[in-house]
Amino acid sequence: MRFLLLASVLLLTLSTSAQHFFLFAGTYTTGKSKGIYVYDFNANNGEVGLISFTDSAANPSYIAISANGKYVYAVNEISRSQAGLVAAYAFDAQTGTLKLINQQSSGSENPCHLSLTKDGKWLTVANYTGGSLAVFPLSENGSIQPFTQHIVHTGKGANPQRQEKPHVHSTFFSPDEKLLLTPDLGTDKVNVYQFNSNQQKPLKPADIQFLKANPGSGPRHLEFTPSGKYFYVVEEITGTVTAYQYNNGKPKAIQTIATHAADFKGQPGSADIHVSPDGKFLYASNRGEENNLAIFSIDTNTGLLTTAGYQSTLGNHPRNFMIDPTGNFLLVANMRSNNMVVFKRDKVTGLLQQTSQQIDIPSPSCLKMLPK
Repeated sequence: MRFLLLASVLLLTLSTSAQHFFLFAGTYTTGKSKGIYVYDFNANNGEVGLISFTDSAANPSYIAISANGKYVYAVNEISRSQAGLVAAYAFDAQTGTLKLINQQSSGSENPCHLSLTKDGKWLTVANYTGGSLAVFPLSENGSIQPFTQHIVHTGKGANPQRQEKPHVHSTFFSPDEKLLLTPDLGTDKVNVYQFNSNQQKPLKPADIQFLKANPGSGPRHLEFTPSGKYFYVVEEITGTVTAYQYNNGKPKAIQTIATHAADFKGQPGSADIHVSPDGKFLYASNRGEENNLAIFSIDTNTGLLTTAGYQSTLGNHPRNFMIDPTGNFLLVANMRSNNMVVFKRDKVTGLLQQTSQQIDIPSPSCLKMLPK
């Protein structure tokens, strides 16, 4: 009996500790920000506690964490005469602190997004103002080597104020990492590249070289479902989401749906997009006049979306958000109101409920988590 009680206590302790995560927040450093912030996140109750921060980078507005949890990579979203920077950090899980390893030129101006391969050998970066993407080999110690490939997009879109030239906004690997998809807000395309990790220059145009978005829509970010059968592209300028079926590396558009209510008359400003861990719901953030999250249910048989509701982000300019790995909570980074807000998720309806957790943080722009 005593053994069973001890085993039960141990199991409960392990279960509880497994619900804690390191929460990383990238920011813009033009104000009072210290760079990248590290928090403890408790997925049992949604509580957030500050651990550390680093001020060794300028505008680390987007970050990525290596699969082994040892390294953190961040863009330095700056516009110099030639290019911005991308930085590598070593992460000490014992102390929850970051230490700068090195920096490299991003190849062009204002890098705004990056992605890592699962094996931690390659890093891809999107340069917004430069309209380009770059590919970097990574060393075993986590350091970034100079890029081996730099691809500059060409063309423009239908909106002369926003789409006067290419604006590569993000780079995403397909689940099998055979393709790299790069939403380009400036050209209304999602450019598609084959990826071969064994080549010094791993990218070449795919059989389907691009997906053409609706004119003036401005593709920004995308996310695959856990099944890998579908992915969704959020389009910033028109405030829409386009759903794609994904079959053997061949994407096919199946639906476009608005991220705002039918009676909304303002200027959309959609930003980020995420699918819940169970693949049943999709969320998209709206900035500008809306400052909310659009909530959609996903038909897992067809990939089609149905609007389920909207939730105020309780702040201004929700540039980025994330769903914690347990699916219990959704966290929003409101950049202009300098706050991070934690919402409780209803896993049955997908709807969100306000909690008591609102964290003051200067200009938050990206949230990521790592299991403790």
